[in-house]
Amino acid sequence: MRWLFSFLLLTLLSLVQALSSSGSKLLVVIEEAAEKEKYSQFLGDLGARGFKLSYESPKNDKLALFRHGERVYDHIILLPPRSKGLGPALTPNTLLRFVNKGGNILLTLSADSPTPNAISSLLLEFDIHLPSDRTSLVVDHFNYDAASAGEKHDVLLLPQPKALRSDVTNFFGGDGIIAFPRSVAQELGNTSPLLAPILTASSTAYSYNPKDNAETVEDPFAVGQQIALVSAMQARNSARFTVFGSVEALENQWFDATVTSLGGKETKTANREFAKQVTAWTFMETGVLKVGRVEHHLSTIAKEPSGNESVSQLGYLNPTMYRVKNDVTFTIEMSSYNNDHLEPLTVSPNDALQLEFTMLSPFYRLNLQPTTTTTNSTLFSASFRLPDQHGIFAFRVNYKRPFWTNIDEKTEVSVRHFAHDEWPRSWNISAGWVWIAGVWTTAAGWLVFVAIWLYSEPTFSPSAGKKMQ
Repeated sequence: MRWLFSFLLLTLLSLVQALSSSGSKLLVVIEEAAEKEKYSQFLGDLGARGFKLSYESPKNDKLALFRHGERVYDHIILLPPRSKGLGPALTPNTLLRFVNKGGNILLTLSADSPTPNAISSLLLEFDIHLPSDRTSLVVDHFNYDAASAGEKHDVLLLPQPKALRSDVTNFFGGDGIIAFPRSVAQELGNTSPLLAPILTASSTAYSYNPKDNAETVEDPFAVGQQIALVSAMQARNSARFTVFGSVEALENQWFDATVTSLGGKETKTANREFAKQVTAWTFMETGVLKVGRVEHHLSTIAKEPSGNESVSQLGYLNPTMYRVKNDVTFTIEMSSYNNDHLEPLTVSPNDALQLEFTMLSPFYRLNLQPTTTTTNSTLFSASFRLPDQHGIFAFRVNYKRPFWTNIDEKTEVSVRHFAHDEWPRSWNISAGWVWIAGVWTTAAGWLVFVAIWLYSEPTFSPSAGKKMQ
C-alpha cells in the first residue's frame, strides 16, 4: 500500500512541475515593467512550457533570493538594467551563492545598456571577460542585416552553431539564421574546463567602441571566433550560468523576422528556436543525465564457438567483498532528460562512457558497452578480472562532458586475498611437477636404502677354536 501511495504522489508532482528537471519557479529581473511587452513572445514561450514567472525590479528592497537558507526561485533571468547596479539583493556574492545552491541563471547583455561593475565582477569569477569600455559592441562588415544595419553593420547574421567537437552533443543546432543585434563581446578564459562557447562570431567580426571616431581600430578587444556571443558555465554541482550577449535578439521584432544578407537574399530568422534551445539548456530541460540502478556481481566469462564471450551471473547482486582475480561484471543504468521525459542515453561514437576500478589511482579504465535498451534508459556494462591486489577499491563512473550534467558514481568494495583453502593444489601447477617428482624420488630412495640396509646384515660365524696361552 505504501508503494502505491508513493507512486500516486510522484505522478501528482510530475503533473504540476514544469518541463525543467530542477523546478519551475522563474524570477525575471526587469527594471521597467513596461519593457515586458518587448519580450512578450519570449516570456510567453517560457510560461507555455510550464514555468511560473515572477517579475521583480532590481530596485525592490523586498526582493530576496533565499528564505531560511533555501532558494526561493529555481531559475533567474537578468535583463540589462538602466541604472548602474542591480541592487542589494543581487550582489555578485548573492548570485554566486545562488549558483552554489544549484540555481540556474540566464544573464543578458546589451551594448545600449552599459554593463554594471557588479556584473563584470561576477563574470570575472567565472573567468569570462568583457571589454573594459562598457559601450563596446560587435560589428561585421561581411555578415550583417542589410535592411536594418546597412550603415552600422551591428546586426550580425549567424548560422545556428555546430557541435563544439565531434564528441560533444549539440543542443543548439539547426539550419536557421540568427540575427544578433548590438551584441557585447565576451572572451572566455583558457584555464577553466567549466566554460564553453555556445555561439561565436564569424571570422570577420571584431569588437570596438562606437564612441571612438577613428577610421581604423588598432587594438580591438577581440576579433573573429575569439568572440563568444553566447557562453555557458556549468558548475561542478551542474548548476548553469549562461551569458547571452544580445538581449535585443530576444525581442519580438527579431522573432521570425525577415533579414537581408549582403548578397540580397532574404531569410526568416531562427531567433525564437535558438532562444528556446538556450533557455531549455540553461534551465535544465535538456542536457540532464540521470542514473538508475548500479549493479555489480561475480560472473563467469566463457568463450563461445563464434568467438564472442558469454557472461553468467554468480552469487547475489552488489556484494561488499570480492577475492583477488575474481571475474566481475559492472552495470549502470543511465538516461537523458529531454524536455518532459527520460530517453535512453546514446553515447557519441567519438566518445566513451568509462568505468574505473580504482584504489588511489585507477587499476583499470574500461569502456562501458550498451547491452540493453529500455523505453527510457540504457544499460551499460563491462566485465573484467580483478587485479592481484587486496584492499579497498571503488567502481567509479566519472563522466563530465560539455553541456551534460556531471556524473560521478562511486561504489566501494573490499578485495581480499586468497583464503588458505582457495590456493590451487600443488599438483595443479605444472611448473611444480619437477619439485614434486624430486620429493617423491627422495622418499622412495630413502625407503629403498632402509630396506637394503635392514636386509643386508652380515651373518655371524663362531670362532674355530680357543686361543691357547
